[in-house]
Amino acid sequence: MEVILSSPRGFCAGVVRAIEVVELCLEKFSPPIYVKHQIVHNPYVVKALEQKGAITVEEVNEIPQGSIVVFSAHGSPPEDFRRAEERNLRVIDATCPLVTRVHNEAIKYSREGKKVILVGHRGHAEARGTMGQAPMVLVDDHGPVDIPQWDENTEVAVLTQTTLSVDDTARAVSKIKGRYSNALVRNDVCYATTNRQEAVKELAQLVDLVLVIGAENSSNCNRLREVAERHGVPAYLINSAEDLDQSWVSGVAKVGITSGASTPEVLVDEVISKLKPDSVSTLKGIGEDVTFTLPKELR
Repeated sequence: MEVILSSPRGFCAGVVRAIEVVELCLEKFSPPIYVKHQIVHNPYVVKALEQKGAITVEEVNEIPQGSIVVFSAHGSPPEDFRRAEERNLRVIDATCPLVTRVHNEAIKYSREGKKVILVGHRGHAEARGTMGQAPMVLVDDHGPVDIPQWDENTEVAVLTQTTLSVDDTARAVSKIKGRYSNALVRNDVCYATTNRQEAVKELAQLVDLVLVIGAENSSNCNRLREVAERHGVPAYLINSAEDLDQSWVSGVAKVGITSGASTPEVLVDEVISKLKPDSVSTLKGIGEDVTFTLPKELR
Protein backbone atom coordinates (compact mmCIF):
# COMPACT_ATOMS: atom_id res chain seq x y z
CA MET A 1 0.00 0.00 0.00
CA GLU A 2 1.11 3.54 -0.81
CA VAL A 3 0.03 6.52 1.30
CA ILE A 4 -0.08 9.96 -0.32
CA LEU A 5 -0.38 12.92 2.03
CA SER A 6 -2.24 16.03 1.01
CA SER A 7 -0.56 19.41 1.34
CA PRO A 8 -1.40 21.74 2.94
CA ARG A 9 -3.23 19.98 5.75
CA GLY A 10 -3.66 20.38 9.50
CA PHE A 11 -3.50 23.47 11.67
CA CYS A 12 -4.29 26.89 10.23
CA ALA A 13 -3.06 30.17 11.68
CA GLY A 14 -6.31 30.84 13.55
CA VAL A 15 -6.15 27.47 15.31
CA VAL A 16 -2.48 27.91 16.23
CA ARG A 17 -3.31 31.30 17.71
CA ALA A 18 -6.33 30.03 19.67
CA ILE A 19 -4.42 27.14 21.24
CA GLU A 20 -1.54 29.45 22.11
CA VAL A 21 -3.97 31.87 23.75
CA VAL A 22 -5.23 29.17 26.14
CA GLU A 23 -1.71 27.91 26.88
CA LEU A 24 -0.44 31.42 27.61
CA CYS A 25 -3.43 32.15 29.86
CA LEU A 26 -2.71 28.98 31.83
CA GLU A 27 0.92 30.08 32.26
CA LYS A 28 0.19 33.72 33.05
CA PHE A 29 -2.92 33.46 35.21
CA SER A 30 -2.71 29.83 36.48
CA PRO A 31 -5.57 27.28 36.32
CA PRO A 32 -8.44 27.12 36.15
CA ILE A 33 -8.94 28.99 32.91
CA TYR A 34 -12.43 28.70 31.44
CA VAL A 35 -12.99 28.27 27.71
CA LYS A 36 -16.40 29.13 26.26
CA HIS A 37 -17.17 26.44 23.68
CA GLN A 38 -14.45 24.06 22.46
CA ILE A 39 -11.47 26.29 21.72
CA VAL A 40 -11.25 24.52 18.34
CA HIS A 41 -13.29 21.59 17.08
CA ASN A 42 -10.95 18.73 17.95
CA PRO A 43 -11.35 16.53 21.04
CA TYR A 44 -7.63 15.67 21.21
CA VAL A 45 -6.72 19.37 21.43
CA VAL A 46 -9.52 20.11 23.91
CA LYS A 47 -8.52 17.21 26.17
CA ALA A 48 -4.83 18.19 26.11
CA LEU A 49 -5.70 21.72 27.25
CA GLU A 50 -8.11 20.45 29.88
CA GLN A 51 -5.35 18.26 31.31
CA LYS A 52 -3.34 21.47 31.81
CA GLY A 53 -6.19 23.15 33.68
CA ALA A 54 -8.60 24.52 31.11
CA ILE A 55 -12.32 24.00 31.73
CA THR A 56 -14.61 23.96 28.69
CA VAL A 57 -18.16 25.25 29.12
CA GLU A 58 -20.96 26.01 26.67
CA GLU A 59 -22.62 28.91 28.45
CA VAL A 60 -21.12 32.03 30.02
CA ASN A 61 -23.49 31.62 32.95
CA GLU A 62 -21.67 28.39 33.92
CA ILE A 63 -18.48 30.32 34.70
CA PRO A 64 -17.87 31.44 38.31
CA GLN A 65 -17.94 35.18 38.98
CA GLY A 66 -14.62 36.96 38.50
CA SER A 67 -12.96 34.16 36.49
CA ILE A 68 -10.84 34.37 33.38
CA VAL A 69 -12.49 33.04 30.21
CA VAL A 70 -11.18 32.50 26.71
CA PHE A 71 -13.77 32.83 23.95
CA SER A 72 -13.26 30.21 21.25
CA ALA A 73 -11.79 30.63 17.77
CA HIS A 74 -15.26 30.39 16.17
CA GLY A 75 -16.40 33.79 17.43
CA SER A 76 -19.07 34.78 19.93
CA PRO A 77 -22.18 36.97 19.74
CA PRO A 78 -22.22 40.31 21.63
CA GLU A 79 -24.62 38.87 24.20
CA ASP A 80 -21.86 36.57 25.48
CA PHE A 81 -19.63 39.59 26.10
CA ARG A 82 -22.50 41.33 27.91
CA ARG A 83 -23.07 38.29 30.12
CA ALA A 84 -19.36 38.09 30.85
CA GLU A 85 -19.35 41.73 31.94
CA GLU A 86 -22.33 41.11 34.21
CA ARG A 87 -20.42 38.26 35.86
CA ASN A 88 -17.25 40.34 36.19
CA LEU A 89 -15.33 37.92 33.97
CA ARG A 90 -12.05 38.81 32.31
CA VAL A 91 -12.47 37.87 28.64
CA ILE A 92 -9.53 36.93 26.42
CA ASP A 93 -10.96 36.74 22.91
CA ALA A 94 -9.39 33.99 20.76
CA THR A 95 -11.73 34.54 17.81
CA CYS A 96 -9.90 33.92 14.53
CA PRO A 97 -9.11 37.31 12.97
CA LEU A 98 -10.69 36.13 9.70
CA VAL A 99 -13.95 35.46 11.56
CA THR A 100 -13.70 38.87 13.25
CA ARG A 101 -13.43 40.38 9.76
CA VAL A 102 -16.80 38.81 8.86
CA HIS A 103 -18.30 40.23 12.08
CA ASN A 104 -17.04 43.70 11.15
CA GLU A 105 -18.45 43.36 7.63
CA ALA A 106 -21.86 42.41 9.05
CA ILE A 107 -21.91 45.48 11.29
CA LYS A 108 -20.69 47.79 8.50
CA TYR A 109 -23.18 46.71 5.85
CA SER A 110 -26.08 46.65 8.28
CA ARG A 111 -25.29 50.22 9.32
CA GLU A 112 -25.23 51.20 5.65
CA GLY A 113 -28.82 50.00 5.38
CA LYS A 114 -28.14 46.85 3.37
CA LYS A 115 -29.97 43.58 3.95
CA VAL A 116 -27.36 41.05 5.03
CA ILE A 117 -27.38 37.40 3.97
CA LEU A 118 -25.00 34.93 5.61
CA VAL A 119 -24.22 31.75 3.69
CA GLY A 120 -23.38 29.21 6.38
CA HIS A 121 -24.34 26.17 8.41
CA ARG A 122 -27.34 26.51 10.68
CA GLY A 123 -26.39 25.88 14.31
CA HIS A 124 -22.62 26.07 13.79
CA ALA A 125 -20.79 28.11 16.44
CA GLU A 126 -19.30 30.47 13.84
CA ALA A 127 -22.66 31.13 12.22
CA ARG A 128 -24.26 31.84 15.61
CA GLY A 129 -21.50 34.27 16.48
CA THR A 130 -21.77 36.11 13.17
CA MET A 131 -25.56 36.29 13.24
CA GLY A 132 -25.40 37.96 16.64
CA GLN A 133 -23.53 40.95 15.22
CA ALA A 134 -26.38 42.45 13.17
CA PRO A 135 -29.79 41.57 11.71
CA MET A 136 -29.31 39.03 8.90
CA VAL A 137 -30.80 36.02 7.16
CA LEU A 138 -29.01 32.67 7.06
CA VAL A 139 -28.92 30.77 3.78
CA ASP A 140 -27.77 27.23 4.51
CA ASP A 141 -25.44 26.15 1.72
CA HIS A 142 -26.00 22.50 2.59
CA GLY A 143 -29.28 21.80 0.86
CA PRO A 144 -31.91 23.77 -1.03
CA VAL A 145 -30.91 27.43 -1.26
CA ASP A 146 -33.84 29.27 0.32
CA ILE A 147 -33.38 32.89 -0.75
CA PRO A 148 -35.32 35.65 1.04
CA GLN A 149 -37.92 37.18 -1.26
CA TRP A 150 -37.32 40.88 -0.83
CA ASP A 151 -37.87 43.42 -3.59
CA GLU A 152 -35.40 42.75 -6.40
CA ASN A 153 -33.94 46.24 -6.04
CA THR A 154 -33.10 45.73 -2.36
CA GLU A 155 -29.48 46.52 -1.47
CA VAL A 156 -28.04 43.18 -0.37
CA ALA A 157 -24.66 42.22 1.11
CA VAL A 158 -23.68 38.53 1.09
CA LEU A 159 -21.23 37.19 3.69
CA THR A 160 -19.98 33.62 4.09
CA GLN A 161 -18.88 31.39 6.93
CA THR A 162 -15.11 30.84 6.71
CA THR A 163 -15.20 27.01 6.68
CA LEU A 164 -17.65 26.26 3.87
CA SER A 165 -17.29 24.17 0.74
CA VAL A 166 -15.87 26.48 -1.91
CA ASP A 167 -18.07 24.89 -4.59
CA ASP A 168 -21.27 24.89 -2.48
CA THR A 169 -20.67 28.51 -1.56
CA ALA A 170 -20.29 29.48 -5.21
CA ARG A 171 -23.55 27.67 -6.00
CA ALA A 172 -25.42 29.48 -3.21
CA VAL A 173 -23.97 32.87 -4.16
CA SER A 174 -24.89 32.32 -7.80
CA LYS A 175 -28.52 31.71 -6.86
CA ILE A 176 -28.57 34.79 -4.63
CA LYS A 177 -27.10 36.88 -7.46
CA GLY A 178 -29.78 35.48 -9.73
CA ARG A 179 -32.37 37.17 -7.52
CA TYR A 180 -30.35 40.25 -6.51
CA SER A 181 -28.04 41.01 -9.41
CA ASN A 182 -26.49 44.02 -7.68
CA ALA A 183 -25.73 42.17 -4.44
CA LEU A 184 -22.37 42.95 -2.86
CA VAL A 185 -20.64 39.59 -2.30
CA ARG A 186 -17.82 39.09 0.18
CA ASN A 187 -16.22 35.69 -0.28
CA ASP A 188 -15.09 35.05 3.29
CA VAL A 189 -14.18 31.36 2.92
CA CYS A 190 -10.70 31.45 4.45
CA TYR A 191 -7.36 30.70 2.82
CA ALA A 192 -6.87 27.49 4.82
CA THR A 193 -10.28 26.07 3.92
CA THR A 194 -9.76 26.92 0.25
CA ASN A 195 -6.21 25.54 0.08
CA ARG A 196 -7.11 22.25 1.77
CA GLN A 197 -10.09 21.67 -0.51
CA GLU A 198 -8.05 22.39 -3.64
CA ALA A 199 -5.37 19.97 -2.43
CA VAL A 200 -7.97 17.23 -1.85
CA LYS A 201 -9.29 17.68 -5.40
CA GLU A 202 -5.77 16.95 -6.66
CA LEU A 203 -5.30 14.09 -4.20
CA ALA A 204 -8.55 12.42 -5.28
CA GLN A 205 -7.21 12.04 -8.82
CA LEU A 206 -4.25 10.00 -7.55
CA VAL A 207 -5.69 7.61 -4.94
CA ASP A 208 -8.36 4.94 -4.50
CA LEU A 209 -9.62 6.18 -1.13
CA VAL A 210 -9.26 9.27 1.06
CA LEU A 211 -9.07 9.41 4.84
CA VAL A 212 -9.80 12.78 6.44
CA ILE A 213 -8.42 13.01 9.97
CA GLY A 214 -10.49 15.28 12.19
CA ALA A 215 -13.53 15.70 14.39
CA GLU A 216 -17.13 14.97 13.42
CA ASN A 217 -18.21 18.46 14.54
CA SER A 218 -15.54 20.18 12.44
CA SER A 219 -17.12 21.96 9.49
CA ASN A 220 -13.94 22.13 7.43
CA CYS A 221 -13.20 18.41 8.01
CA ASN A 222 -16.65 17.42 6.80
CA ARG A 223 -16.21 19.59 3.73
CA LEU A 224 -12.92 17.81 2.89
CA ARG A 225 -14.67 14.44 2.98
CA GLU A 226 -17.45 15.74 0.74
CA VAL A 227 -14.98 17.23 -1.75
CA ALA A 228 -13.16 13.91 -2.06
CA GLU A 229 -16.41 12.01 -2.58
CA ARG A 230 -17.59 14.46 -5.23
CA HIS A 231 -14.36 13.83 -7.09
CA GLY A 232 -15.03 10.14 -7.38
CA VAL A 233 -13.33 8.38 -4.49
CA PRO A 234 -14.69 6.84 -1.27
CA ALA A 235 -13.82 9.05 1.70
CA TYR A 236 -14.08 8.62 5.46
CA LEU A 237 -13.82 11.14 8.29
CA ILE A 238 -12.11 9.63 11.33
CA ASN A 239 -11.09 11.30 14.55
CA SER A 240 -8.08 9.07 15.18
CA ALA A 241 -6.41 5.77 14.32
CA GLU A 242 -8.86 4.03 16.66
CA ASP A 243 -11.69 4.83 14.24
CA LEU A 244 -9.97 3.25 11.24
CA ASP A 245 -11.88 0.27 9.84
CA GLN A 246 -9.33 -2.00 8.20
CA SER A 247 -11.98 -3.29 5.78
CA TRP A 248 -11.97 0.14 4.13
CA VAL A 249 -8.35 -0.21 3.05
CA SER A 250 -8.25 -3.95 2.39
CA GLY A 251 -6.90 -4.42 -1.14
CA VAL A 252 -6.54 -0.67 -1.68
CA ALA A 253 -3.33 0.26 -3.49
CA LYS A 254 -3.24 4.01 -2.84
CA VAL A 255 -4.66 5.77 0.22
CA GLY A 256 -4.81 9.55 0.40
CA ILE A 257 -4.70 11.27 3.77
CA THR A 258 -5.56 14.83 4.69
CA SER A 259 -6.55 16.58 7.91
CA GLY A 260 -8.68 19.53 8.88
CA ALA A 261 -7.53 22.93 10.08
CA SER A 262 -7.99 21.98 13.75
CA THR A 263 -6.31 18.53 13.55
CA PRO A 264 -2.85 18.06 15.13
CA GLU A 265 -0.28 16.25 12.99
CA VAL A 266 0.26 13.59 15.67
CA LEU A 267 -3.14 12.11 14.78
CA VAL A 268 -2.09 11.82 11.13
CA ASP A 269 1.13 10.10 12.17
CA GLU A 270 -0.81 7.57 14.24
CA VAL A 271 -3.07 6.70 11.30
CA ILE A 272 -0.06 6.19 9.05
CA SER A 273 1.54 3.91 11.65
CA LYS A 274 -1.62 1.81 11.86
CA LEU A 275 -1.82 1.49 8.06
CA LYS A 276 1.81 0.26 7.85
CA PRO A 277 2.22 1.43 4.23
CA ASP A 278 5.09 0.38 1.97
CA SER A 279 5.74 4.03 1.11
CA VAL A 280 4.63 7.52 2.10
CA SER A 281 4.84 10.56 -0.15
CA THR A 282 3.52 14.12 0.08
CA LEU A 283 1.93 16.19 -2.66
CA LYS A 284 3.57 19.48 -3.44
CA GLY A 285 1.00 22.03 -2.38
CA ILE A 286 0.53 25.72 -1.73
CA GLY A 287 2.83 27.05 0.97
CA GLU A 288 1.21 28.80 3.92
CA ASP A 289 3.08 31.41 5.97
CA VAL A 290 0.12 33.17 7.59
CA THR A 291 0.45 34.20 11.23
CA PHE A 292 -1.80 36.27 13.49
CA THR A 293 -0.86 38.49 16.40
CA LEU A 294 -1.99 37.51 19.88
CA PRO A 295 -4.67 39.42 21.80
CA LYS A 296 -3.22 42.58 23.38
CA GLU A 297 -3.55 41.09 26.88
CA LEU A 298 -0.99 38.41 26.03
CA ARG A 299 1.55 40.27 23.90
